[in-house]
Amino acid sequence: MKYTAEQNYGHDRQAKLGILVTNLGTPDAPTAAALKPYLAEFLWDPRIVEPPPPRAVWWMILHGIILNLRPKAKAHDYQTIWGKFGDGSPLLDITNAQAAGIRQRLNEAFPNSPIEVAVAMRYGNPSMAAGLDELRQKGCERLLVLPLYPQYAAATTGSTWDALADALKVWRRVPDVRFVSHYHKHTGYIQALANSVREYWDAYGKPDKLLMSFHGIPQRYLDNGDSYHCECHATGRLLAEALDLSKDEYIVSFQSLFGREEWIKPYTDATIKSLPAQGVKNLHVICPGFSADCLETVEEIDEENRGYFMESGGESYHYIPALNSRDDHLDALTDVIKQHAQGWVETEGFNATEDEAERLAIKERARAMGCPF
Repeated sequence: MKYTAEQNYGHDRQAKLGILVTNLGTPDAPTAAALKPYLAEFLWDPRIVEPPPPRAVWWMILHGIILNLRPKAKAHDYQTIWGKFGDGSPLLDITNAQAAGIRQRLNEAFPNSPIEVAVAMRYGNPSMAAGLDELRQKGCERLLVLPLYPQYAAATTGSTWDALADALKVWRRVPDVRFVSHYHKHTGYIQALANSVREYWDAYGKPDKLLMSFHGIPQRYLDNGDSYHCECHATGRLLAEALDLSKDEYIVSFQSLFGREEWIKPYTDATIKSLPAQGVKNLHVICPGFSADCLETVEEIDEENRGYFMESGGESYHYIPALNSRDDHLDALTDVIKQHAQGWVETEGFNATEDEAERLAIKERARAMGCPF
């Protein structure tokens, strides 16, 4: 194995804290050609499609059937949302805005500290390896990774850890690493969700029911010990409590099914179709597990499921946007980072003058030993 190193390293270069903000990923363009490699990477991940299919069999299904059909179908869906939150992919545009907001808040909280913030996607670009290397080349020796998944799932947070480990295992010098596995009960996160709902209700009125839709996972994953289902319900309960909702005023459901096996229930689409017959004519939907609006919220929830509700006899349907780059959301994410970065010099009274003097002394000692850099 070939190990890689930081370029242009010098003994007087400043050691920094790097914050890597990550999310799921996106194709480079809303085209079938761009979707094919993105879906190939996504669907080949064993965290996404676990056994029972033998890997060789799954490879033939994936490359022989799925990747010849699905990219073209999904390209149309991406075209409907492309550019809605910036110039390109909503998920990437919003994640970049979130990273910029986090960077600003960290600079304000620790004005003299050497802290860098970068973005990476688990699938697609910028890749995990590229985001990590960006921080390495800036001299980051301490690394905090924040996957923007409030609730832990092996298919999302666990997969991000896999990609992190794969990238770091070829580094000659491995940094100190801290990893945020979840923040589903974080007070600031729950408060930001509640604020977004109250603001929406101030503008549009309170609905007959609030549906909290989370991304689904196969029932098999839950049966094998995944904590995702429990963490989604914990978030739902805390949000309901913050909004002073009774059990009859909200529902937790799960969306975005894929394949034929059973997934955790209740299913969002089936639930939405059934509500008008139960007397729910005015429905609001929020997706607390999505830190940024994307295909699954804008196209699936705000468009496709809106149609299901209205066709089933509903009268008023509203999607409450994801937290995206709201100030209270960015405050919460920054607080999560602060909590996990405790004890590192950059967050504990960093002294720039002392740091510079120490670096110069190290360089002089290195030169005295014959080191040219």
